[in-house]
Amino acid sequence: MHLADGEVPQEYLHYTGRKISAILGGVILLILLLILSISVGAVWIPPTEVATALVSGLIERVSGLLNLSFPNPLAGQVTQMNDSIIWNIRLPQALAGIAAGLGLSVAGVAMQSILRNPLGSPYTLGISNAAAFGAAFSVMILGAGTMQSTGTSVNISNPYLTTISAFAFALLATLVILAISKMRRTSPEVMVLAGVALGSLFTAGTMFLQYFADDNQLAAMVFWTFGDLGRASWNELPIIAIPVILAAVYFYFNSWNYNAIDAGDETAKGLGVNVERIRLVGMLLASMVTAIVVAFLGVIGFVGLVCPHMVRRVIGDDHRFLIPGACVAGAVLLLAADTVARVMLAPHILPVAILTAFMGAPVFLYLLVRGYARC
Repeated sequence: MHLADGEVPQEYLHYTGRKISAILGGVILLILLLILSISVGAVWIPPTEVATALVSGLIERVSGLLNLSFPNPLAGQVTQMNDSIIWNIRLPQALAGIAAGLGLSVAGVAMQSILRNPLGSPYTLGISNAAAFGAAFSVMILGAGTMQSTGTSVNISNPYLTTISAFAFALLATLVILAISKMRRTSPEVMVLAGVALGSLFTAGTMFLQYFADDNQLAAMVFWTFGDLGRASWNELPIIAIPVILAAVYFYFNSWNYNAIDAGDETAKGLGVNVERIRLVGMLLASMVTAIVVAFLGVIGFVGLVCPHMVRRVIGDDHRFLIPGACVAGAVLLLAADTVARVMLAPHILPVAILTAFMGAPVFLYLLVRGYARC
């Protein structure tokens, strides 16, 4: 089919329109889920009140930021207690879930494309295991493991030291993988195997530390490995969200390059794509995003592995649509899992990583049984 004077065929417009509609539907679902997620908890807040508080608070904060006086007809319609719960506790946790789900999912898309392997994900490369070892190292060696019971929850005495240590070891695993890739000019399969080997190595290190830990230290190590969005506040949110968004923008603007790489290295090079540079930068960014999320929120599994496959089955392999679709799907999945984790055994709050594992593993097995095959 030829294009006449720049006219785009209707069939192509319908083809892309369906994909864009699916992504926009996911965005609407995400907004509704955000309001519901803020509503539920130890104190139930009606969704209409949540929406009112968000709009009213947004108007006040924009007015203050611009030093202007916008009229706010919604002012005073939400009680002070509910407004404080929404803006100080639940909103940063929900936004952290959106940022983390987006980041883990887009990292999975990038790794699967770069490695040309459907098993490519932050976890198969051992980055999460490295972060868990870093947290255990902080608790055991650096003295950040004194537990403080608060009745329904426990807190690590020095969470920032634990986070920094987890990030350092996650970054170390990333650099090792990149070094192996560069030195050996390795194939995608070897990079995955290198990740598996690193994951086993760091898991063995964590078990070694746990064997010699006392009861408090052991409890702190296990507690940190449970991925939990409740650790996020307004202080951590920009540190997580800004790198995630910048990385997602980079991946999106390289969509055509990833499409070309999917067709094979020789084809991509024939089209003028610098395959080695795209792979190196993509791996570094995807690993950095994963390291940041895991370091601040703990180990959250299956989002980066399952979401790209689910989105592929709906809108296909074209990265122009796959990347934004996976971003939305990852945010929806993690936010939904966190919401369910907070209400299913209330007043107890389950770590979100338990729910993602329960949901992700059966879905992934289903995809395998149905005979997933990359186009």
